[in-house]
Amino acid sequence: MAEINRALFDYLKEHTEEITDEWLARRDGKQGSIYAPTADGVTKQALREQNRLTNLALATCLLGDQDQFEKRKDEWAELVAGSRVKSGTPIHEVLRALGSARLVFWSFVEKFIIENDSSVKREDLLRWSEELNSSFDELVVAFSSEYHDLMQGRLKAQQSLIDELGSPVIKIDCERGILPLVGDIDTNRAQIIKSLVPLRCSQEGIVQLFIDLSGVTIIDTMVAHQLYELTQILGLLGIRATITGIRPEIAQTSVHLGLNFSGLATYSSLQQALQSSPVPWD
Repeated sequence: MAEINRALFDYLKEHTEEITDEWLARRDGKQGSIYAPTADGVTKQALREQNRLTNLALATCLLGDQDQFEKRKDEWAELVAGSRVKSGTPIHEVLRALGSARLVFWSFVEKFIIENDSSVKREDLLRWSEELNSSFDELVVAFSSEYHDLMQGRLKAQQSLIDELGSPVIKIDCERGILPLVGDIDTNRAQIIKSLVPLRCSQEGIVQLFIDLSGVTIIDTMVAHQLYELTQILGLLGIRATITGIRPEIAQTSVHLGLNFSGLATYSSLQQALQSSPVPWD
């Protein structure tokens, strides 16, 4: 068993360039895809190197060294997933390309069987079918897991940036800052604002924050309560909150909730608030 497995491994390794050439020739990705036949030379070379690693990792399972196979599998998954995430390649395109790689790989296994018909037994065929297909499935799972982790990391980073942009604290002098809120504010966004704004004010040394609501079109009772809690948190940190541009419907919602904004300075516009607030010395 070990001898015939080694012979197949050596055959696949010897024909690795041919396997990759045939796989590349089968590319049928749409224009702009990393798998497009018209992809540039740099992309083609990267695909060539990665397909070599695919075939080598898969063939390694024939040697009976599970640790070596696991190592090659993980290295391959990390490399290919990182490349596909960087290029923005959808996972369904990758899986289709891997399916093509599987077919090409098996076609060379079949060539080996034909060329060594007298040496290959029926049990060898059954064993290779089980081992190679199982190992290929492991490659796909390893890639999918790595791809998912990388995409989740990227999405979290993007969401963090969106959260920051959705609650921008703009410092206008040594002690004052402006929080211009624009668009609809739902409960989730209000909670993010409540979490990020006090921290940002503390980091910037802001002691007076103008919360401008003139760009807020819709606000519900829960959000009004969250904004009220924000002013209370700022107050505990020694930061004076001033509300500007509050719309009549928002004011009515606050009164309906029984939220007491009487301790806060409120102005009809940001310009009026800035004019009424003394500029501190630098």
